Amino acid sequence: MNIYLDNAATTALDEKVLEAMLPYMKGHYGNPSSVHSHGREVRTAIERSRKKVAEILNATPGEIFFTSGGTEADNTALVCAIETYGIKDVLTSPIEHHAVLHTLEECEKRGLVTLHFAQIDINGQIDMDHLNEWIKTHPHSLVSIMHANNEIGNINDIKAIGQQCKEHEVFFHSDTVQTMGHYVHNLKELPIDAVVAGGHKFHGPKGSGFLYLNKKNKIRPFIYGGAQERSMRGGTENVYGIVGIAKALELAYTDMESHKRHVQQLKKRFIDQLTEGIPGVEFNGLSADLNRSLYTVLNVSLPPSEENSGMLLFNLDLNGISSSGGSACSSGATVGSHVLRALNAQPERDSVRFSFSRFNTQEEIDYTVEKLKELYGVMA
Repeated sequence: MNIYLDNAATTALDEKVLEAMLPYMKGHYGNPSSVHSHGREVRTAIERSRKKVAEILNATPGEIFFTSGGTEADNTALVCAIETYGIKDVLTSPIEHHAVLHTLEECEKRGLVTLHFAQIDINGQIDMDHLNEWIKTHPHSLVSIMHANNEIGNINDIKAIGQQCKEHEVFFHSDTVQTMGHYVHNLKELPIDAVVAGGHKFHGPKGSGFLYLNKKNKIRPFIYGGAQERSMRGGTENVYGIVGIAKALELAYTDMESHKRHVQQLKKRFIDQLTEGIPGVEFNGLSADLNRSLYTVLNVSLPPSEENSGMLLFNLDLNGISSSGGSACSSGATVGSHVLRALNAQPERDSVRFSFSRFNTQEEIDYTVEKLKELYGVMA
């Protein structure tokens, strides 16, 4: 079998998304900044897509800026808010995605801000009392807390955090890459300044993303060079990527509840079979808590094994199973997961992130469990 269980890294492109993109990869090739008919028809497609995204998220079209992905959107929101508003203090968590952590660390190196970290427990949960107290004592600062962690699946209450930030005039940004397209986001009712999306996380194309920036915020551009995206992002637009991400979001919202039920059933089946089948198996963070974690992510901590130590992902791959040892955006790196280190995970245990999509099946889950049992010498 050939099984893909690394959907937190990227997802398969939905055929309906490809169908929507193809006309703009072939016949509709005009530059959207051109005033002739070829350009105008493409400009219309971009603005139609912007309106669609805004309607789905209960925002206004003027609050949606298309980008090359979640990383660019995070950089734009963070760097440009810091520079525009002269922000001097920033709070984030030690288990944020590197698109946030590395960006803020660079801002600190340049002397723009002082970086602070929220306290977390051994499961990666944020100490809300500490967070709220920090916000109260640092008005006019910036807070960046992700909606859900890409490695251990923990979901944060961004509505509560946003309300606290709003009361103290703190700019609140949330990396929503892992939840966009999987959970409902009503941005008109959410007290938040900026959220981001990457299309390839919900069966859209790679190289597509967007930044939602609340209309009360006017920040400087991150990329200069043209008047595209209302002078907020220079460069000719990725037209078919924009069309694709809008279609992918539309499809995600159309059947979101049925997709969620299907994937939750797979995750629960996986947890139950692993718990019953492999003595000593554990789960990192809150990933095994079906009510407090992403239904798409399960981070498995396996008992020490000389045969699999450092080789588990390779051994799974040999058996036709694709999974991840942490954030896939760090693939090729020799260091382990910064998230698991922050949780003081036991280094002698191998950890694997399995992440699911609506295209996975029970048969694939059962096969994966059987192969893990074989690798750990558990008799059927």
